[in-house]
Amino acid sequence: MERKYLIVGNWKMNKTPSQSEDLVKKIIDLKTRHGISAHVTIAICPPFTSLDRCAEWLKNTDIAIGAQNLYFEKEGAFTGEISASMLKDLRLTYVIIGHSERRAIFHETDEQIHQKVKIAQASQLIPILCVGETLDERESNRTLTVIETQISHVLEGLTNTNLVIAYEPVWAIGTGKTATPEMAQKVHQFIRELLQKQFGKGSQIIPILYGGSMKPDNAADLLTQPDIDGGLIGGASLVAESFMDIVATKGLSPLDSRKES
Repeated sequence: MERKYLIVGNWKMNKTPSQSEDLVKKIIDLKTRHGISAHVTIAICPPFTSLDRCAEWLKNTDIAIGAQNLYFEKEGAFTGEISASMLKDLRLTYVIIGHSERRAIFHETDEQIHQKVKIAQASQLIPILCVGETLDERESNRTLTVIETQISHVLEGLTNTNLVIAYEPVWAIGTGKTATPEMAQKVHQFIRELLQKQFGKGSQIIPILYGGSMKPDNAADLLTQPDIDGGLIGGASLVAESFMDIVATKGLSPLDSRKES
């Protein structure tokens, strides 16, 4: 099966259900009018309150849908939490796990994130595991150490390659700053090497996304790097036109042929 680029919109805590419906309808409409490459898969991750409505609109399209979080227990007295089975019942494909905002604001640990990845995979959801360094960690030359620690702890003992990794330099999220394509590629290549050590040849099917303020004007430079397989898009995904401009980035050759070039 051909590997494809994956462009995921993370809407975060934005959009009411009615606003989400308007946005997803615009995305569907633009997809039919844009010349979208056959090498690109699209996914959106609305807030929990909008998942059902968006899933209904997307059910007859090839646009995937995911959630922004889940809890690692199957069920029980966990007020306010959402289980993997609840998400799966909504016909979701993906779930974002370990986003830097979950780590920083809600103090999620690598062990909790590990448990979330396990329950997601066991429920046939594809986890989008987020990893990345803060500005202090980058300036002290600890980027690769931080990435290795996060990945090794979260993926310890796992053998299932039904997984996506999103590298999100925390200092570039929502700040307008972006890692240069060369900076991003260096980390993506390092992540690929870590995955190969754990999963062997199976690691080649795991997409590695860039999640640090990808926009229409920098998408091409980032996506043509050898180990950047797509994007986890924040602010730019809240406007249908800018999100679909990223999806429609020109010059994206099949991933397999790009890796060989």
